Amino acid sequence: MTREEADTYAAAWAAAWNARDLERVLAIFSEDIVFVSPTALAVVGTATVQGKAALRAYWTQALSRIGSLQFTLGRVVWDATARELAIVYLSDIDGRARHVSENLTFGRAGLVVRAEVFHGVPV
Repeated sequence: MTREEADTYAAAWAAAWNARDLERVLAIFSEDIVFVSPTALAVVGTATVQGKAALRAYWTQALSRIGSLQFTLGRVVWDATARELAIVYLSDIDGRARHVSENLTFGRAGLVVRAEVFHGVPV
């Protein structure tokens, strides 16, 4: 992935979330995705969600709890050796804004095999 491809990828990712198009968001993940997030702990009772079906169920439940969602890209960081893309963005959910980093690790097939989300303090 080049820097330009990373920027384009992150913009498409944010656009899919802003459209609340869950299937478009899920399309980048492998079937055996391991997804770690403190929000998952609050929504489904575990911080680690394993498998695409479980991730779909978690996000469906999480989205049903919120009214408005807007992700604004800040920057992206691509590590070609680790095959990891960090998407740093401002998350505004129901008027509560905070900085977030979503770190996506890609497998050889080009799909995300592991993701970890880090939330900052409200801004």
